[in-house]
Order: sequence, then C-alpha cells, then structure tokens
Amino acid sequence: MRKHFFLFAVIAGISTSLLAQQPAWQPTPGHLTLPVWPHGAPGAQPNPSPEVDTTTAKDNLIAGKPLIRLGNVSTPTLTLYAPKGKNTGAAVVVFPGGSYHILAIDLEGTEVCDWLNSIGVTCVLLKYRVPDSGPYPKSSAALQDAQRALGIVRAHADEWHIDPHRIGVLGFSAGAHLAAALSTHFDQRLYDPIDAADQVSCRPDFAVIVYPGYLALSEQNFAPNPDIQVTDKTPPTFIVQAEDDPVHIENSTVYFLALKNAKVPAELHIYAQGGHGYGLRRTDLPVTSWPQSVEVWLHTIKILPSTIH
Repeated sequence: MRKHFFLFAVIAGISTSLLAQQPAWQPTPGHLTLPVWPHGAPGAQPNPSPEVDTTTAKDNLIAGKPLIRLGNVSTPTLTLYAPKGKNTGAAVVVFPGGSYHILAIDLEGTEVCDWLNSIGVTCVLLKYRVPDSGPYPKSSAALQDAQRALGIVRAHADEWHIDPHRIGVLGFSAGAHLAAALSTHFDQRLYDPIDAADQVSCRPDFAVIVYPGYLALSEQNFAPNPDIQVTDKTPPTFIVQAEDDPVHIENSTVYFLALKNAKVPAELHIYAQGGHGYGLRRTDLPVTSWPQSVEVWLHTIKILPSTIH
C-alpha cells in the first residue's frame, strides 16, 4: 500500500511540475511556433517564475471584452500566422504592448494577426520577455528578442512564402517603442550570433507605431529619447495616437519630427479622442479605424500592390 501511495505521489509531482512548465498562453492549433532562442535566452535566470495570465475580474474591458495580460514570459517564441487566402508576400512582426511588464497577447497580438491575414499579409507574433525587459538600454532583453525574431523571419522567407524585402514591424505602447528601437538599432546585434538567422539584416522594411511610449521624456519637457537615434536608414513609418492619450501625444509628435528631419518617409495620424490601449477593437471613436489607414499607407509605400481591391 505504501508503495502505491509513493508511486502516486511521484506521478502527481511530475504532473504538477509539467503543468507548471506549460506556457499560460498558446496559439490555436495549426500555427507554427518556434523558440526565439534554441538554447535559452541570453542572461536567462535559473528557475524563473511560471508564465501566467495576470488578468483579474476587476481589470477593465476593451470594447466590452476582456483581454489576456500575459506575465512572467521567460521563454520567448514567435508564432507564424499565414494568410489562408491571397498572399501578397508582405509580412509583419507584431509586438504587443504592456509597459514591458505584461503582454496584451490577444488585444495587441492574435487579433492583429487576424486582421493582417485578412489583407493578405503574413503575421509573426513575437511573445517577448517580460517583465523588466525594456525599454532599451535599461534592459536589452526585449530588443534582443526583436532583433533575433526579425532575423529568423527573414532567414525563413522562402519557406514561409515571404518577400524578404517587405518585412515590417507593428507595435503597441511599449511594443511601439520596441518597434522604434528596432528601427534604429539594427546594424549591430545585442547578443552573440547563433546561426544563419543572425547573419541576415534585422532592419525592418517599414514600421507601424501605435500609441507609443518612451519616445519622449516627460521628465525633460518631452525631449526626444536620446537612445532612439533616427537616421536616414530608419524605415518608413506610420504613427497613430489619440491626443487625449494619458501616455502623452508627444511620443508620436517628437518621433515624427525626428523622422521628418532625417528625411524618412512618415505618416502621422492624431485623433481627438481614444485614450490608450484600444488595439483593433472597434468603438464609435474614429481612432479605432486606424487599421484601414495603415492598409492604405501600405499600398502608398508599395508594400502592398498599388491597386486596392
């Protein structure tokens, strides 16, 4: 009897351990998911806290629906969402926001991929490390993940039916800062190269910046963030934000002026109302029509075919 009890306890312990190691969020079946780091992320800590959905019943709803607030991400992954119908050959790597503390993995991740797929664009969702993984250079972890992810996508371009010269990034809030950071920190990897994915460029071909943070320093009268140095090599950029955003509209206006001064093609949309953190969920506020404006812009800069159907 004791033997059986001991065996049951061992099996139960193993099951609990395996359950604890399972990620709190996984994509729906049918999507290829790859680890960003095949042998563990740079500087990975031993025995990290388990990944968890931090959302509670008291958290706010967006457009009447809850969202997943994914925390304790220590094993970053990228998940491929390929268009089921037409494929334009363009691709976008998506960076959810969450103050470098959590990831709004559905609101600013999977729902974005659904929209991109609907317009014939391949989406690659990056589940990057949080918390305390940015902004760069306070921490380089999230930017390391972004650099590596862009390289992986470009290295798999043929296999994934992607044009390697039409790979962009799209980020929200902290993820928008990450998109800007990658747009200005692509000439040198922040980690030791691992494989062929680190031998190709990690420069995005375009960037979409949605209600960004960390691009203007509120404590310095909204001076430009000196760690985001725009040059003429920074990719064409689309920026959108609401004027009443508590994260401050200056993040968008300051970054737009830096792009303009560097003669980088840029488009800026400022709406009167909308606040922060609406993702793609439609409300009666005009700011939530921003995906349609992005689609027009992608045609304008010839990432998508010139004729809109």
